[in-house]
Amino acid sequence: MVIYYVEDDEDIARSTRTYLEQNGYDVSVFSSIQEAKKALAARCPSLVLVDWNMPDGQGSVLCRWIRENRGELPVIFLTVRSDAKDIVDGFSCGADDYVVKPFELEVLLSRIRALLRRTGDTSLRYLSCDDIVLDREGIHVSCMGEEVLLSPAEYRLLLLLLENKGRTLTRGKILEALWDVEGKFVNDNTLTVTLKRLREKLHQPACIKTVRSIGYRMEETICRKENRLES
Repeated sequence: MVIYYVEDDEDIARSTRTYLEQNGYDVSVFSSIQEAKKALAARCPSLVLVDWNMPDGQGSVLCRWIRENRGELPVIFLTVRSDAKDIVDGFSCGADDYVVKPFELEVLLSRIRALLRRTGDTSLRYLSCDDIVLDREGIHVSCMGEEVLLSPAEYRLLLLLLENKGRTLTRGKILEALWDVEGKFVNDNTLTVTLKRLREKLHQPACIKTVRSIGYRMEETICRKENRLES
């Protein structure tokens, strides 16, 4: 499972990341709210750890953004702010748990495991590639953070490409998968037109590749710069 940790203190971030990775989690650290938003727009992790006081704003702002854009994605605050009002504010802006620094790593791990047992892995709800994100439960698509309205055929085609990200799909395979709701077979020309319209609505994304004489493939083309602190 993937955890995003939004923390500007390098020592705390390094020790926490190392401990969680030793216990089987894949942890990416981000030292600003903006970096975290960019990463979250491109990929949905299983859980987010958020410090309250960040160089470019408060973690509460990020927490509200997550609730608006990533639904039930689990969020835990890790912060020195221990007043009752701060804890209430943390839960009010959408946090699922609140851990006061300094904390024992074993306790944090237990809280993460308990929260994930309750919520499940919400990252399975979202599929993404570059700046394109598809919400399977909400049947919602966004590109560069903006909602994109797709026809049913365009949505099914995008879903198929995302579910097979990194694989080349022949035109024949795609045609077999894209039966319309009435059971009519989608012909070759319809596929060409649907893909053209899909690309236009997604601003001609580089991640949808044409494999000449074979078919199409969706693959990441943007190198995400994650602030992964060296051990």
